[in-house]
Formats: sequence, structure tokens, C-alpha cells
Amino acid sequence: MFYYVAKAVGFVATASNAVFLIGLLGLLLCLRRRSRAFGCVLMGASIVLLAVFGLSPAGNLMLAPLEDRFPPAAIAPGTDIAGIIVLGGAVDTHLASMRHQSGLNDSAERMTVVPALARLYPQARIIFTGGIGLPSLTQNDVPEATVAKQLFESFGIPDERMVFESKSRDTYENAQFTRDLLQPAPGQRYLLVTSAFHMPRAMGLFRKAGFDVLPYPVNYRTAGPADDWLPFFNVGDGLRQSNVASHEWLGLLGYRLAGRIDDLFPKP
Repeated sequence: MFYYVAKAVGFVATASNAVFLIGLLGLLLCLRRRSRAFGCVLMGASIVLLAVFGLSPAGNLMLAPLEDRFPPAAIAPGTDIAGIIVLGGAVDTHLASMRHQSGLNDSAERMTVVPALARLYPQARIIFTGGIGLPSLTQNDVPEATVAKQLFESFGIPDERMVFESKSRDTYENAQFTRDLLQPAPGQRYLLVTSAFHMPRAMGLFRKAGFDVLPYPVNYRTAGPADDWLPFFNVGDGLRQSNVASHEWLGLLGYRLAGRIDDLFPKP
């Protein structure tokens, strides 16, 4: 139940969707004489919010703290690493099933970094965790793990090094199912690969699952302090950043309220 409620709330609270819904509500209220003034206020507010989230640096300012929270773990090449855990979220499962290709999205670096890490830590297993989450457009959509296996094989990674978990639908299940699958022993070290903005939530969930992992963030969306205050010149670009940031902050809040992570903003 939590999964579906979280997805519904996440849809409504995502920056661009929230702006649209406020504007739509304003338009509907404008059709009623008694509420016309308030409807006009809401429509005006939606335009202001569109400018804030689409043109101002709001998206970058919300993303930067998430991306800077966990720097990559300092581990020398060749160090004894038991496994490299790659979180799902980089595969468009519907596109992959219909086009019979990898169908990577704008989180593709989660996948493309794997060959380099596999060479740096030649004894480590490569573990991918990801099934089919919402929205899934058809029952024929393939799990992310199926696409990941094909892609990793094309990288030349031997089958005996790879482990796949294909049932999880979100990061909470990534952590729970991967822990159960690997049964990590005390002292074993695992790298966790996911997008930098997603790392605080992922680390919090793996810690709560009792699975101690080391962060390896990739797929940065911000360039650093020099760009934090630069405006966007395309509303779509600004909204994209704001959508990602609002989704992550809302996810942290929801998981903290549900007791799935111990801290609202997990620390390194």
C-alpha cells in the first residue's frame, strides 16, 4: 500500500505537476462567479511558480545539497571489494520491451560506469537490482534486470561475476531484496552505485536494512557552486531539475515519516 500511496503523492507533489494542478484548479474556480477572484489568484500563482521552477536556479539550489551530501568513497584500485551494487532506475522498461534495445534514460551513467568499476575491482561481483516499477505501460514490459544482463554481457563481464535481483519496484525494495539475496558477511565491503541526487535516500535505506555499503555517486545534474545561481533559459530544463529535486526531497520526507530511514537527511 505504501508503494502506491507514495507514487500517487509523488505525482501530485512533483514541481511541474503541482504547478499544472494549481493552474487547473484556478481555471475551474474562475468558471464559478463566487470563486472567480480566488481562481484568478491561483492561476497567477501557477504562472509565477512556472517561472520560479522553470527559469530561476531553484532546481539547482534544491539539487546541490543532495548531490554533495555523499562524496565517492576513497578506495584504491584493486582493494578487496566484495561487490558493486548498481541500483535500477536507468532503464525505460517499456521502451526496451517494444524496441528490443537497452532503452537507457537520463540516468544511464549508473550502467555505463560498470565496465570501469569492474576493471578497477576485478574480484568484485556485479550486482544489479531493479524490476518493473510504476508507470508500467503493459504487462509485457521487461524487468530492468533483464536489460541490465544483456547490457553487462555486451560489456564483456563474465556471467559468473554477475548477480541480478528482478523483483524490486523502488529503492526500499532494492535494499531489502539485495540484502536478502547477498547475505553480506561482517567486514565485507560493497560499493553502491546510483545517481548522486539519489544517494542520500539510498544510503539511508541500505543502512536501515542493516546493509553497510560505500557510496559511489554518478550521474551528477549540477556542476558545483559556480553554477548554483545561474538561471535557465529554457523552461523545460529548469522544470526537469526541479522535478528531480522535489521528487527526492519528498521521498526523503515520506520514508522518514514511514520509519523506513532513521534520518531525514542521512549523513556520510
